[in-house]
Amino acid sequence: MKKTVFITGTSTGFGKLTAVTLAKAGYTVIAGMRGISGKNETAAKELESLPNIEVVEIDVTDDHSVTNAFENVLRKHGKIDVLVNNAAVSGSGLLEAYSLDKIRQMFEVNFYGVIRTYQAVLPSMREHKNGLIINITSGASAHTSPFMIPYFASKFGVESITEGLQDELKQFNIENVAIQPGVYPTEMNTGAKAGVNADKPEIGKEYDPIATEQFNAVGAALFGKMKEFNMNPQTIADGILELIEMKDGSRPLRFPLDAFAQGTDLEFINARAEMKAKWLAKYSE
Repeated sequence: MKKTVFITGTSTGFGKLTAVTLAKAGYTVIAGMRGISGKNETAAKELESLPNIEVVEIDVTDDHSVTNAFENVLRKHGKIDVLVNNAAVSGSGLLEAYSLDKIRQMFEVNFYGVIRTYQAVLPSMREHKNGLIINITSGASAHTSPFMIPYFASKFGVESITEGLQDELKQFNIENVAIQPGVYPTEMNTGAKAGVNADKPEIGKEYDPIATEQFNAVGAALFGKMKEFNMNPQTIADGILELIEMKDGSRPLRFPLDAFAQGTDLEFINARAEMKAKWLAKYSE
C-alpha cells in the first residue's frame, strides 16, 4: 500500500509540483495550504480535481490550525507516513532595516511552523515506530549572505532541528532529511509571491548607494545563473519522490539539489560531517 504524505505550502512552487508528482506516483497526498476557500481557492480546486490528492486547510503560523489539520487527517487515514515541510516565506533587505515584527513574521512561518508540524505528527509516528520528515531548507543553509540574513537565519534553524532530531528520533525509526535547494524560478524568487522584506527604508538610505548596487548585482547574477543552469523546480519534486522511495535507514541527513554549487555543496556537507565526528570524539574522550 502506498504511503500517505502530508505536504505544507502546496498552493504554488515546490509544494504544488510535489503534490502532483507524488499523486501521479500513486501516493495518497494531503495537500496543505491556507485560504482554500479564499485567496487559494483556485489552486485548491485544481489540486483536488486530481486523483490521490486531498486538500486541507492549514496555516502553519497558527497552533489551532496545525493541530486541527493533523488531527483530522490522522482520524481519516490512520497515520501519516511522510511529512514534507515546504511552506515558507522569503524576503530581502538590510538586517538593520528590518523591524523585529517582520523578522518574527518570517520565523513564525519558516521556523516555528516547522516545529508546530513536528509536534503535531510525531505522536503518531512514534506510535507506529516509523516515519519520514523532509524539510526544505536552502542552498545557503551552510552559510549566509548579505541582504537576506533573517531568511537564512530561519533556514539555519530548520537545519538545526533536522540534525538534532535525527538522533532524538532514531529509536522510533523516524528519519529526517533536509533538502537544500538552490535558486529556482518559483513564485518565491520571481516576485509573484510577496516576501517579508525590510520595512525601514530610512535606514536603508544610510547604506546607499553601495548597498543597492551590491544587492542588484547579486540579484542579476542569480537570475543569470538560473538561466545558465536551466533550474527547473521539478528537480525538487523529483528529489522528494526519490527520498520517499529510498529504503528505510538509507536516507542521507542532507540532500543538496543545487546545480549552481557544482558539487561544492556536497563537498561541504561531507567535510562538516567529518569535522562534527572529530568534535564529538573530543567531547567523549
